[in-house]
Amino acid sequence: MEGKQKTITKAVSYKGKGLHTGNETEITFKPAPANYGRRFVRVDVENSPEIPALVDYVVQDHAIDSLRGTTLQMDGVEVHTVEHVLAALAGLDIDNVRIELNGNEPPIGDGSAMPFVNRLLEAGTEEQDAPKEYLIVDEPISFTDEQRGIEYAALPTDDFRITVMIDYKNPALGSQHSGLFSMEKEFITEFAPARTFCFLHEVELLAEQGLIKGGDLDSALVFVDRDLKDDDMKRLKKMFEIEEYVELGSNGVLNNKTLRFKNEPCRHKLLDLIGDLALTGVSIKAQILAARPGHQNNIEFARMLRTHYKKQALTRKYQDVSAKGVIFDINAIKKILPHRYPFLLVDAIVELEPEKKAVGLKNVTTNEPFFQGHFPQKPVMPGVLIVEAMAQVGGILLLNDQVDVENKLVFFMGIDNVKFRKIVQPGDQLVMELIMLKNRRTTFKMAGKAYVKGELVCEAEMMAAVVDN
Repeated sequence: MEGKQKTITKAVSYKGKGLHTGNETEITFKPAPANYGRRFVRVDVENSPEIPALVDYVVQDHAIDSLRGTTLQMDGVEVHTVEHVLAALAGLDIDNVRIELNGNEPPIGDGSAMPFVNRLLEAGTEEQDAPKEYLIVDEPISFTDEQRGIEYAALPTDDFRITVMIDYKNPALGSQHSGLFSMEKEFITEFAPARTFCFLHEVELLAEQGLIKGGDLDSALVFVDRDLKDDDMKRLKKMFEIEEYVELGSNGVLNNKTLRFKNEPCRHKLLDLIGDLALTGVSIKAQILAARPGHQNNIEFARMLRTHYKKQALTRKYQDVSAKGVIFDINAIKKILPHRYPFLLVDAIVELEPEKKAVGLKNVTTNEPFFQGHFPQKPVMPGVLIVEAMAQVGGILLLNDQVDVENKLVFFMGIDNVKFRKIVQPGDQLVMELIMLKNRRTTFKMAGKAYVKGELVCEAEMMAAVVDN
């Protein structure tokens, strides 16, 4: 799987109706430079805003998102139902592409990723002079929604594999399994053609909310989950504005649509998951297991994976050799913080969730210079230095893929609710946990707690400003 980044060799377009708006839309894929990533561009909006295809921009407050698909938003501009487009790009191993849209959602086509795959195959791909970025799962990562019986796991492996199970407790579907073990060999023929599906009650719910205006019986498999009468058939014909006869098929699908695969619904869920996981922004090396996945939980799992990738990227940037159980050793910390002897008060970072949480260690020895005067007969670490040590861990907490911390300084703006619970003396190891409370680009607020042998010795809330060095 090692290799160079890829883009397409020429622009290609595809036209059709948007699933929910019903508007005629055109999507155009264009070549993009290395490290550009995948970006949706709304050419129908002034200044053609670009929305990176990253989980950071996924809309979270749409109550019906789990039914309608994945929506991206930036500065009030949205693009709906992006998962099939992203699945096609990920499946064809295309890293950099400009995706122009003259509407707020791509065409639905036949409800699969195949229309996009065909256009992208027509465009062809070319390697670029930049290494491909990978998220390497080096330890199990899991997510569970116990109430809904949904489970995800990412396990270490040296390539990308994915297995999905669905169980809707519906006679027409039953329990289904599917697995992809080679993207290169299986994606185009075995998964890209799998069409979206839904139950009749979902169709009615979406229609009542003014959605699926561009939907018809050729863009989705509709499984019937209740008894139908003649009046129901008439209402469905009116809902979809269709002339042909509507009937309940013997296979449980409206109009007896022939399945492309025996387990087509499960294959489509796997396709959706590929598209949603593409929002991590990088290729993945992992064995992905998913039970009863849906868009909402796909996105939560993608967030976890992207956080893991950010931590890996930062570790690679600052840490030459990662010691077991250590994110940043003292040499890496010196690359990040400007502090030096006698004021560098962090020895190691052992846990890091960029912009969320950091855990650092300070080994307190009798050789600390402040013990000469505080106090000669009973050495006690000054409380203000415990707070300073926590603040230095907080400086590392600012690390992300946008902030060039080496060229920044962090200045205190305020310290609130400081409490000193126990003394700290030679031989102790301070374990400092910092949680980000607010982050507003140049100012931030964090809560810190310091422990010795599991006992709380100090806590404080700190506000600071970030300025250029």
